[in-house]
This record gives sequence, structure tokens and C-alpha cells, in this order.
Amino acid sequence: MTTREFFSNWIVKNLLGAVVVIIALMVFIRIFLGIVTHHGEQSAVPDFSGMTVAEASAAARNAGMRTEVVDSIYVKRIHRGCVVRQEPKAGATVKEGRRIQLTINAVNPKNIPMPNLVGYSLRSAAAALSSQGLELGKLIYVDDIATNNVLRQLYRNYEIKPGRMIPSESRVDLVLGLNESECLTTVPDLTGMKYSRAVDAIHDNSLNVGVVVYAREIKSYADSVNAVVCRQNPEPGTSSIMKGRSVTIYLGQE
Repeated sequence: MTTREFFSNWIVKNLLGAVVVIIALMVFIRIFLGIVTHHGEQSAVPDFSGMTVAEASAAARNAGMRTEVVDSIYVKRIHRGCVVRQEPKAGATVKEGRRIQLTINAVNPKNIPMPNLVGYSLRSAAAALSSQGLELGKLIYVDDIATNNVLRQLYRNYEIKPGRMIPSESRVDLVLGLNESECLTTVPDLTGMKYSRAVDAIHDNSLNVGVVVYAREIKSYADSVNAVVCRQNPEPGTSSIMKGRSVTIYLGQE
């Protein structure tokens, strides 16, 4: 059988026709799906941090995306009900219609029992507060034979008994002993530290956090989280400073 006779056979013609139809159908489906799903079109995810759920939802719609609240935590320093985290993160490129998962700041903080810190050392008390979801506040020194021994625990300027329920991330002030022979300390170098680490370093040296000054470029909660100490007063290395003194820190971009 010649090539001409082969291709003129009705069975071969039908098979070739079917192949052509299938290829054309596949091309059509690919083009159609690309149009319907905006194949290849991507947009940058907006930054929803600090927005209310309604504001984030509106911003997402304008960007061709959707939002969903998947979790809540309590962060004391930002407004309640506002976005704390998002996934994917701001700036990530995603296809239109993508769902953005949001974690918001809880409207009401969780209540937890106050631990008994009397008799603890400063370091042990700070660790106990942290493990309970509480913050170490002001260090108040009074004359005593044992330096940095916890004598009293205060909440909102009043003595608080162990077991009392208080909101998470509440600040607890400590009244500490101070022996006259151990009343001096040295100012640590906080340069380059983020806020939380700088606070720990200040407390570790028996000092208090004074005024916290943010640079002009720090405009959002996300900016403040990533800000680092660029200046401090007193200067690092200053010695012969009384325990309980305050340290002012200036935070800016790294």
C-alpha cells in the first residue's frame, strides 16, 4: 500500500481527524482556563497589620483577594481587634482570589493567676513572670540585707496576693532588697538590640526602662517590632550607677 493510499483510507482519516480535534480541544481548554482563572496574573499582598477586620477585608477585595480570621492572640501594645499577623506575608506575590489568613489581637486578654514571687531572686522572678505570660515592670529598691531578693509584688501600685487573676501581659512591679555594699551597677551596651531584648538586658543589670523614643520612620507595629536601639542614656559602660536608675532608649531602623 502506497502512502497516498494509506492516508486516503477512511479509518486513517477518521483517526487523524480525531487527533486534530483532541489537540484543538486541549488548546482551547488551556486558553479558556487561562482567561477564567487569570492564569499567570499575580498581585502583591497588601500589608494588613494594624487594620481592623473590616478594613483588611476591604483592602483585600480591592487587591482581588479574600481574608479569613484564623486565630487571635493578645498583644498589649496594639489596638484590640486589629490584625497582628498575616499569611502570606505582606509583599508576597499571589494569584488573584487567594485567601489571606489573619491573626488578630484579641478583644479581651486571657486572665491568669498571679504567682508568688516573694523570696525569689530578681532573675528567678523575671523568669517566673515570663513563663506565666506576665511582664516585669518597675524595680523598686529598699534597704535590706539581701540584694535583689523580692520582698513584695505590686500590680497597679497595690500589693497583689498570689493566685489573684490578672490579664495576661500585665506588668508586675517588684520591691527588692538592696544591700549598701552592692548598690552600684554598670549600664549595658544595648546598641543593635530589639526592644524586648534591650528590656531584659536593662533588668538583668538591676536597672529600669525609662523613656522609649521611636524614630520618625517607625510608623507601624511591624516597624516597632523590627526596630533596634540606636542610642541610649546613660551611655553604655557607665559604671558607679545606682541600681534602680532608669535607662532611656532610642529605637530606629536597623
